[in-house]
Amino acid sequence: MAGNLGSTVAPVSSSLSRLQALNGLFAVYKKQGPTSADVLNALKEALLKEAGVQNPNPRKRRKQSLKMGHGGTLDSAASGVLVVGVGNGTKMLSTMLTGSKKYVAVGELGKATDTLDATGSVILEKDFEHITRPDVEAKLKAFTGDIMQVPPLYSALKKDGQRLSVLLKKGHKVEAKPARPVTVYNLTLLEFKPPLFTLDIECGGGFYVRSLVDDLGKALSSCAHVKELTRTKQGQFTLQEHALHEEQWTLEHILQSLQCCSEGELEKLQSKTFDDSV
Repeated sequence: MAGNLGSTVAPVSSSLSRLQALNGLFAVYKKQGPTSADVLNALKEALLKEAGVQNPNPRKRRKQSLKMGHGGTLDSAASGVLVVGVGNGTKMLSTMLTGSKKYVAVGELGKATDTLDATGSVILEKDFEHITRPDVEAKLKAFTGDIMQVPPLYSALKKDGQRLSVLLKKGHKVEAKPARPVTVYNLTLLEFKPPLFTLDIECGGGFYVRSLVDDLGKALSSCAHVKELTRTKQGQFTLQEHALHEEQWTLEHILQSLQCCSEGELEKLQSKTFDDSV
């Protein structure tokens, strides 16, 4: 019995050691529905199970056997690239938060919602028949470059340690955060089939696509909300080339796609991040 026990424990220990030795960044595909935290927990659970850990609980921080985090929340209704840091790679995630991102957003004219997307309740309806493709393209110019943007009330931003979205759902009154500077590198109208329109967006950190679509609707003397949102790129990670789908959440797939970072590179990255924030 003792010999059999030893032969089964060794591979588990070896697999877990390989998993715990990972250091770097990789990307996974987040589908519509779960939160970014849900996706991260499901990823950790899949990897720990593969390593032979019995009944893994990825939400327990005590004696955490796998250090992992994500580099920027995607709304539960959104899909696309979610960058994950593992081991020392978690120290590099701040660069993902501030770096450039690309999105494809489908907006719907004529209806505004309280959450600024399709998950919310319709709070306003207005005519949109007067809006033409040239109208939209002309208004988009005002939202390109360095602009000021008011974040949505329903967001991951916090007040007194709690997310604004959580406070709102609990019935608390929440005041809008002040407008803040954000950067839009590129903004293109891909398709216009009223009431729907599709935007291709490249932006910097802290930018909210939901606020853009809401503001655009108002600028067009109507209203609008985000119907669908997909993050197609975050930093160097793209949806087509790098994002691992659920069936690829294995140690071997991660090893193939992991972008490692040496201690020297990590120190340089952290120094640059600090310099950029001063």
